[in-house]
Amino acid sequence: MPSVTFVVNGSLVHGSSKQVGGHVAAWCHEAAKRHGWDADLQVTEKAEAGVAACSSATLDGADLVVAVGGDGTVRGCAEGLAGTGVPLGIVPHGTANLLARTLGVPLHHPRAALHAALHPGSATRAIDLAIVDGVPFTAMTGMGLDAAVVAGTRLKHQFGWFAYAMSGAAHLTASPTRFTISLDGGEPFEREARCVVVGNSGLLPGGFSLLPDARVDDGLLDVGVLAPRGPLGWPRLATRVLTNSQHQDRMLERHQARRIEIAAATLLPREVDGELVPSVYAMTVTVRPGALTVRTPTGSRESLR
Repeated sequence: MPSVTFVVNGSLVHGSSKQVGGHVAAWCHEAAKRHGWDADLQVTEKAEAGVAACSSATLDGADLVVAVGGDGTVRGCAEGLAGTGVPLGIVPHGTANLLARTLGVPLHHPRAALHAALHPGSATRAIDLAIVDGVPFTAMTGMGLDAAVVAGTRLKHQFGWFAYAMSGAAHLTASPTRFTISLDGGEPFEREARCVVVGNSGLLPGGFSLLPDARVDDGLLDVGVLAPRGPLGWPRLATRVLTNSQHQDRMLERHQARRIEIAAATLLPREVDGELVPSVYAMTVTVRPGALTVRTPTGSRESLR
């Protein structure tokens, strides 16, 4: 009998989410039994614990790991599974759920997500994994305004992506920063911008696409330089994102590369897959093509955003 390890975010089994967590654990065991898997369940409190849990699962011969939680749980599992060939399934239970959105995993139906991960007819495919200063991630990293928005977000579990919008509105008047950017070792260029983001996937919380050309399986990273100016700058930028516009200029500039080096004139906050990490003056992002194997629902798109 094949074996599956469920790595469950500890917030689902503690405090106000305890009842939800109990249901999720029961659904995991029920789905595993129905589809012929021998199941093990591990509860983790931090992304680092997810890395350890996945490493342990692979050493114990697990045939599949399923991350049950948000982007932090998924990122930890992705790091632990990178290069092993052991597939990662996802049961999303976070605020943004960026990789789950990208892969077409059902977002609000845990049983449907479990079916997608465990059913023998689901697809298994290789996707890229991005690395920022030694830290793997699956969706997006950035420094500047986007990280400040993450840092200022409160009540995200109650209000979902709208909490990010509220935090963003509070930071619209932040001053721009001078960035120096180099792509694939090329000649550096400078920009006055509010933030620079690098995406393996191009989605934002809420499902909006900031980097519409980004694909998780193309061996490339997508870069967005956000530099709105004047009283109409932010409304115009928001309109482009909401309408999936390909138009770009100095207000919203996009690039693609395999190695991106970004330096800022001031110390800036930084986020990785929606989690705040220590502030930096500079960061380097690279890509490991095809490093992560994932389970996707049958009929998911051929080219994954």
